[in-house]
Amino acid sequence: MEKNNIGSDFQHIGNTLLHWYKENARDLPFRQTKDPYKIWICEIVFQQTRINQGLNHYNNFIKRFPDVKTLADADEDEVLLHWKGLGYYSRAINIHKAAKQIMTDYNGSFPSDYEEILKLKGVGKYTAAAVSSICFDGKMPAVDGNFYRVLSRFFADDFDISNSKAFNYFSELATLIMPEKVGDFNQAMMDLGSEICKPKNPLCGECPINQNCLAFSLEKISSFPVKTKKVKAENLQLTYYFVHRNGNFLIQQRKDDFIWKKLFEFLPEISEELKPFIKGVKNISHKLTHKNLEIEIFDVEVTSPSLWKALKESDQYIISDFENFHDRSFPKPLENYIHSFIQK
Repeated sequence: MEKNNIGSDFQHIGNTLLHWYKENARDLPFRQTKDPYKIWICEIVFQQTRINQGLNHYNNFIKRFPDVKTLADADEDEVLLHWKGLGYYSRAINIHKAAKQIMTDYNGSFPSDYEEILKLKGVGKYTAAAVSSICFDGKMPAVDGNFYRVLSRFFADDFDISNSKAFNYFSELATLIMPEKVGDFNQAMMDLGSEICKPKNPLCGECPINQNCLAFSLEKISSFPVKTKKVKAENLQLTYYFVHRNGNFLIQQRKDDFIWKKLFEFLPEISEELKPFIKGVKNISHKLTHKNLEIEIFDVEVTSPSLWKALKESDQYIISDFENFHDRSFPKPLENYIHSFIQK
């Protein structure tokens, strides 16, 4: 649908949304602050996590790292540990690097300009717009999945949201209804998309702008948004060896160039001298966003004291134990394996 065919002035829609937001805004801890650090952290946390699932994680993270300096000064492994349960660990690595950037490049003060915020590690256009508008009265719409859904339905616009130009296209579309208070407008759109204009079973009867929504009037809500490109999940086989003795086990830390960046894992391979100690194998299926994992874990109980001593003294491995393994971050399927092993 061409934007110049949408009809008359829609500026009043933004003000209607602001009024609705004032009456219906979700009571969330980060709504009580204009601190750009806290807004930034909340935007990163909730990019891939629903608010009701991630709120405790957010609160705990802010409690441990209340400001940029505390985060920048922390050890990366501790940052990963406090990100535990949120997944997509590259986000934690990036915010740690970005905190160091802020300390180095901006003298510890969070940048206020949209373009400067965009320079921070791991920060995209949506996050930069959200922080800029909420904290510094910036005039950029924070276009995300909620915006795509609300705008495509409101205008009955069939522009493909998987198109590489979708962000810019819907940013322009958003300006047609955007009021002066852009920060509140962005948050109103987030709440509307999350609570009312849902992907499935939207609550159109409760929508404050349903009388002007073209898809609603045409009874074509389910036709929008349009998305043609789907990412096919990749099948991936992983093999691990759980090498252990008397409550201790060997681990290593992953690199940051693949899944589970910088998390700890069991050994992906072992020497020939350890293979006679294999007691059994467990197969685990685990789904990531774009990967289907088939994980094979071999139980390797080292009964030879001298061999175990040599393994412990080697600088190839890290020794963990059942009592304190929670002090490190493991991928969820490996963490579950340890739990089930302890409970046997």
